[in-house]
Amino acid sequence: MERVEAMEKEVNELLDRCDEEIQKKCLGIYCSKNCRAIAKMVPEKMDAVAELQSEGSNFQEVAVPLPSPHVIERPLEGKPVVGLDSPFREVWRYLQDKQVGTIGIYGMWGVGKTTLLKKINNKFLQSSIKVFDIVIWVVVSRPTNLERVQEMIRSRQQIPDDRWKGSQEDDKAAEICRILKTKKFVLLLDDIWEPLDLLRVGIPPLGDVNESKIVFTTRSEDVCRGMAARKSIKVECLEEKEALSLFQAKVGEDTLNSHPDIQKLAEMVAKECKGLPLALIVIARAMASAKTPEEWERNLQKLRMHPRDVAGTENDLSSVLAFSYDCLPDEASRSCFLYCSLFPEDYQIHSEHLIQLWIGEGFLDEYDDMQEARNQGGEIIQMLKRACLLEPVREGEYLKMHDVIRDMALWLACEKGKKKNKFVVKDGVGVIRAQEVEKWKDAQRISLWNETKIEELREPPQFPNTETLIGCSMMSTFPSGFFTNMSIIRVLDFSNNRTLKLLPAEIGNLATLQYLNLSCTRIIHLPIQLKNLKKLRFLILDWIFPLASLANLMVSSLSSLQLFSMKSLSSHPQMDEIMLLEELEQLEHINDISIRLTSIQSIQRLFESHKLTRTTKSLNLVQCKGVNQVQLLSLSCIKNLILVGCVELEEVKIIHFEKQVVPSKFHNPQCCFNHLLSVEINACKKLLNLNWLIHAAKLQSLGIQHCEIMEKVIEDERSEGSEIESGLSVFSRLIYLTLIDLSKLESIYGHALPFPSLKRIFVLGCPRLKKLPFDSNICMSKQLEKIMGEQEWWHGLGWEDQTVMHNLTPYFQPRRSL
Repeated sequence: MERVEAMEKEVNELLDRCDEEIQKKCLGIYCSKNCRAIAKMVPEKMDAVAELQSEGSNFQEVAVPLPSPHVIERPLEGKPVVGLDSPFREVWRYLQDKQVGTIGIYGMWGVGKTTLLKKINNKFLQSSIKVFDIVIWVVVSRPTNLERVQEMIRSRQQIPDDRWKGSQEDDKAAEICRILKTKKFVLLLDDIWEPLDLLRVGIPPLGDVNESKIVFTTRSEDVCRGMAARKSIKVECLEEKEALSLFQAKVGEDTLNSHPDIQKLAEMVAKECKGLPLALIVIARAMASAKTPEEWERNLQKLRMHPRDVAGTENDLSSVLAFSYDCLPDEASRSCFLYCSLFPEDYQIHSEHLIQLWIGEGFLDEYDDMQEARNQGGEIIQMLKRACLLEPVREGEYLKMHDVIRDMALWLACEKGKKKNKFVVKDGVGVIRAQEVEKWKDAQRISLWNETKIEELREPPQFPNTETLIGCSMMSTFPSGFFTNMSIIRVLDFSNNRTLKLLPAEIGNLATLQYLNLSCTRIIHLPIQLKNLKKLRFLILDWIFPLASLANLMVSSLSSLQLFSMKSLSSHPQMDEIMLLEELEQLEHINDISIRLTSIQSIQRLFESHKLTRTTKSLNLVQCKGVNQVQLLSLSCIKNLILVGCVELEEVKIIHFEKQVVPSKFHNPQCCFNHLLSVEINACKKLLNLNWLIHAAKLQSLGIQHCEIMEKVIEDERSEGSEIESGLSVFSRLIYLTLIDLSKLESIYGHALPFPSLKRIFVLGCPRLKKLPFDSNICMSKQLEKIMGEQEWWHGLGWEDQTVMHNLTPYFQPRRSL
């Protein structure tokens, strides 16, 4: 190259001399000697140039690329990164753990997963921790494009074109694998939507590679499992202080200091984002130019009512959620997801209640069997939780939708804002005027909550498109004729309306109604017109304490009824329980009964019917006088059993005895209560034990209170063999154990058990219980959360294995004595 540069200089000098002689000739100054010298030099230079060109044509490489850096910095939006210190430390700890190869990071959209992965990537820039040969960053996204993933890895490996272009996928994978096997690498995969086949990409199994690591981000916990992540780390929303710090940083000091009131308003706006980083950032950007308190107040109001109306936030928030929504696997799961937006902000939805509503709405109609539909509903809930679109609360029995997700779900339900009244949700708005109700003629679903009432209307409103009306939680009355023009209504749910005492008779004219829930209301009588509801499939009357009776032939007239529920812990002498059982028995399609019984005659009638015992899923026996023994053999499908105030009850049995106060004529020696999930025993003062529980293979919750003479939950001779008919260990599925005011209780079970599912234990007022039946594996499952009881009781416990005591002590939380 130096010779070429020198020759170029000489040729340029020669050309300059030629130009000079030409100019002289034009001016009449001509020197033949100079021209002859130049003419002689020109062919010499041309030959020299040709020789250099010939040499250059034989070069194999004219340049060698610089080696690729071992890590490329990823830009982070703003510093410092807020709220990710804890998950960062956790991931970094696992990156240094030789036993952990693959790490999954999951969480809801916009929570900061990509930011966390960038922070991890940039940490490797520090020269003091250069323990890996190369850090490779790949954005996967959806749909997964294997070729693009391979190309991004190839670009970091600098694989030459002759080994790449024109190669098949398998050949490319082989080339990637060949190179990575020689290196200690970190592969960072961002935004995975479905399990990625790493072998097809060319990533060698980590067991074959020296301490290499894979870290990926995803919105779904399912993907963590599908990618065989050794550790899965959930990124949560920010705490309130962290959220405010992020919001203030994005708004900027100039705006925050532009008026004394803005600082407080900023706190209120940030609180509306409920700790979701993406929402905080997007809304902060939109507010950065608002320099007056009036602008902040207007936008705060918009944010509370219609978040997408805040200028500058429309696309950034809703488009991300819309993509998550579109990725749900089928129409049923999408409908179930949108349905959750009908509940108010921060509302805790009982999962079983939600599934019943989904079935009532027809989302799960492809399943003829009620239990199959319930199971599918449970799977959809698990999927939405794993996708971080729903959050579990209160031990997972309840669900909650993040407020920002809820707002965006409502937008999607209203066809991306094109039909604003398709889903009408009113929460605590006071009295709704007639003009507003008139706008609901296009509404498909209406939900009214908390201090929301409707003024008296001049004429019956039109609801030609309304399929759902739920909530109405503070409406003691409805306007006259309110239900007259609901021609396609399918679901009415007034549960938890503790002011509702009178149900309008016109509801009996809703020919299309399939689901009616009046639980926890104050209704005294049901209108006889309800017997006209020939399409009604669900009638739920739980915990209606004032409800004294049901009209004759009302229940038996509901010819499509599949589920009847009337759970309660109160006793009403006026209720004709035997008549009710006989009417239920007449129903052709009934397959799910939950009922409270209060007399020996009622229990006798239940056990005499094969149909009733087969379809009873929940049974409350309340203050049953004269009953000293109950035979459960025929209730093999029961899921929940509650015994309250049966003061003469001495035994609960599952086998035949010569003398039975409550016999069963359906003997099944193979009986095993495989469906029984919950047992609650309260104030059964003569009950000796619950030996029959060794047959409850899948029991999840056991609560025993105020049983004065009970000494052992399961007697020692019954606990000699800890395997039951199903092959499962006793209490292997038990999650919650509650023992209260059992003054003579000495033993739960005869010997130690692993309790692999146990989360919480509550023991109060059990002074003689000196030993817990836990073996040394009690903490191995990592399910245990807490043990609650009196401090004195805990210190008085005896332990055969001190390891068990040391393992359990961190979980103990003292409680006051009764």
